[in-house]
Amino acid sequence: MRLSSLAGLVSLAALSACAAAAGPSVGPATGSPAGPSAGAAVVAAARGAEPFLDTLQQRTFAFFWETADPQTRLVPDRWPTPSFSSVAAVGFGLTGLPIGAERGYVTRPQAAARALQTLRFLWRAPQGPAATGMTGHRGFYYHFLDMKTGERFRDVELSSVDTSLLLGGVLVCREYFDGADATETGVRALADSIYRRVDWTFMLARPPLISMGWTPEHGLHDYDWRGFNEAMLVYVLALGSPTHPVQPEAWTAWTATYRWGGAPGLEHVGFAPLFGHQYSQLWIDFRGIQDAYMRGRGIDYFENSRRATLTQRAYAIANPAGWAGYSGSVWGLTASDGPVDGDFTVAGRQRHFFTYAARGVDFTETRDDGTLAPTAAGGSIPFAPEIAIPALQEMRRRYGDHLFGRYGFLDAFNPTLTDPSFRVQTGSIAAGVGWFDVDYLGIDQGPILAMAENYRSELIWRLMRKNPYVIAGLQRAGFTGGWLGAAR
Repeated sequence: MRLSSLAGLVSLAALSACAAAAGPSVGPATGSPAGPSAGAAVVAAARGAEPFLDTLQQRTFAFFWETADPQTRLVPDRWPTPSFSSVAAVGFGLTGLPIGAERGYVTRPQAAARALQTLRFLWRAPQGPAATGMTGHRGFYYHFLDMKTGERFRDVELSSVDTSLLLGGVLVCREYFDGADATETGVRALADSIYRRVDWTFMLARPPLISMGWTPEHGLHDYDWRGFNEAMLVYVLALGSPTHPVQPEAWTAWTATYRWGGAPGLEHVGFAPLFGHQYSQLWIDFRGIQDAYMRGRGIDYFENSRRATLTQRAYAIANPAGWAGYSGSVWGLTASDGPVDGDFTVAGRQRHFFTYAARGVDFTETRDDGTLAPTAAGGSIPFAPEIAIPALQEMRRRYGDHLFGRYGFLDAFNPTLTDPSFRVQTGSIAAGVGWFDVDYLGIDQGPILAMAENYRSELIWRLMRKNPYVIAGLQRAGFTGGWLGAAR
């Protein structure tokens, strides 16, 4: 069912109470509000959460630090299942290096050396139009790479969005490693070169929109990035390029396909899986800055993501499909692993399940098979800490070692599937408890680590507020106000 029919299942009073009680969030490090006063709920969320967040961040950081290839420093798509590297996961890993250094998980020299080794490999890896033996082309990188060689994995696409997620981490390192020694100087030089090499105009199959990708076999994809989803970062970085920029009309075209809706008090630009509301804001601080579209709506993109987060929790409370385990303290749908593909009868009800899928819920779409992903709440910590942090704590308390292990949260779980005789394609079922994934996924670990840090210290946001390319991209997209007004 679609969320547009949720009004009959969740009272408007309940939705309004959810929004009002939550209020826009406040970062504990600075106390600076993201909007109007957040109220006691946010303060209560921060109180007592620090030890949990310490453990969560340290374990999640260790995923990137320990699983990267010793030579290429590429990060696996998933672990412990053997896999290729995801260039987006590499970007999340690079983003985590300043967090590790600031939190004392590694020393600054260790983090700088890791950044230099990674960037050096990315810069020197072969680029070109050939179908094999290449890591990228025109400055872009293939979606998946061989962990050992860095070469294109099978026939995957040259990806504009995954390259952008990689570049987010590259530019974080550019801003953080500001020392005068040879290592940190080298990091900055390589980061600059990698970003400036990207030819964004190459992806303009149907200008001004940016294509999703390219392959040597078939050329540019038939689909472009149209709003709203995770590709906000693509357009900001493409607009900010000093070497191969796209034109400002690209942002206008991107926002032209936005869809606005939702329950009263929670209206927002829709995209059902939460990752689309989280990825770009992992790097860019959208609090208090607005483009023409958001000026017309009277909110900013940060508040938009907050409303999307609150909508998901309201859906979990209503639980219209009757999935086990859903509540106000256990919720969160996004792209994640899942147990099995197909239709099955479970506890007398016909159910449809997915393996990996972009699960989500809002007024645009509902895709829900009872599978929850901790990264959905983890990536929304800054938007709604008063509901996101307790949700993560409750997941750990309720499911213990089934869900929380060496590298923090495993990717996903499904409390509806409790019978071990039920045959699943991935993960395993703990009798009477639920289905649990066996893997950690890099693109889901990254938002947990970085968004927890943005909530606690605003580290990544502070670094990227200094980046000239991000500043230029936002300004060319028509953003004004807030911190951007004082940016140079």
